[in-house]
Amino acid sequence: MRHYSKAWLLGLVALLLVWAGGAALAQTARKPRPQLGIGTAFAPDGSLWWVGLNADNQLTIQSAPVGTPLQWSPPRVIDIGGDPVSADGENHPKLLFGPNNTVLIAYTRPLAKPNTGFVRLLRSTDGGKTFAPPATVHADQQEITHRFESIAFDAKGVLHAIWIDKRDLEAAPKVGSKSSYRGAAIYRASSVDGGASFGPDTKVADHSCECCRIALAQGSDGVLNAMWRHVYEPDVRDHAFAALDSAAAPVTTVRATFDEWHVNGCPHHGPGLATAADGGFHTVWFGVRQLDGANASGVRYARLKADGSPDAQSVRRLPDDRAEHASVMAHGQRVAVVWRSSDGLVSTLKAWLSTDGGKTFAERRLAQVQGDNDFARPVQIGARMAVVWRNPKEVQVYELVF
Repeated sequence: MRHYSKAWLLGLVALLLVWAGGAALAQTARKPRPQLGIGTAFAPDGSLWWVGLNADNQLTIQSAPVGTPLQWSPPRVIDIGGDPVSADGENHPKLLFGPNNTVLIAYTRPLAKPNTGFVRLLRSTDGGKTFAPPATVHADQQEITHRFESIAFDAKGVLHAIWIDKRDLEAAPKVGSKSSYRGAAIYRASSVDGGASFGPDTKVADHSCECCRIALAQGSDGVLNAMWRHVYEPDVRDHAFAALDSAAAPVTTVRATFDEWHVNGCPHHGPGLATAADGGFHTVWFGVRQLDGANASGVRYARLKADGSPDAQSVRRLPDDRAEHASVMAHGQRVAVVWRSSDGLVSTLKAWLSTDGGKTFAERRLAQVQGDNDFARPVQIGARMAVVWRNPKEVQVYELVF
């Protein structure tokens, strides 16, 4: 056996400590991951817009007129009075065009306490040339979670804002050191004047998941519908569905998925929802349901009935084990599921396309990139569908022709 002197061993320890300290300093000095999350939408004239943070964390908007090649306008910084903005993953800015030349941008303003925030709204009445100062959507002003907002108009022109809220969690009694309340809650407020003012905060449902996006889609009746990840007793993270009709009417929630995923934590992975031409909805979500005799996690596609209940025979798994944060679009019998797939080094943008209302699909690879990148952001106006994908260098657009 070889023997080492005490001095040699002490030197080795010192060397290791120096190396560890240098590695820690390098880790500390490393730049934080860029916030690349964006909101995107087609304007009524067919031009494409996106909003997100620039390299200096300023809220920036750009647009591109109809035509090819795509030419983005110079970036324009929007004055938001010094608000910080959450622009990462599923909690990112939202962009929405409305009637009467209205343009809306919603975002979460993080607060000092971790995982807290206010839902803020920017409003333009001149087609996006100028924006009024940001306003808080909800009446509740506690330093708690008001985050993961979604906004949309219903067929009557009523604007709906909906978000994840923890006021009920804060108010619930504790059992030991833990709250007796499961998860968070879904709250909403509505506006009949295009976002200039909002009605009271009203609860949609207790016991939502804490950090997953909320999907919105109009039904064939013009009523706006919401789908979110829910916490069913005791710890099942499946999905719920509800119609957002009159703010004064009680909301009935329907269970939309039955994966029976027992997990005591938020998957940070919300659903997607799109209106089906023949009634009901197309949906995608991440789950662990047993399919084809195997328990395998992954993104699922299915059809929902008009009330949000699932068509069990339509459930199928996407043909990509690494699919994440999928979204769905539909027009007539054309259905497009888009997602990002990553092996840790290279990310691939993919689409699953159907021309028969979701009965059969064909997979298509759209692009690849190394390094940081945003999720696949779907964008649609009528029959036109596209995917917007951002990395630190550029914002790319991929038209879906099928």
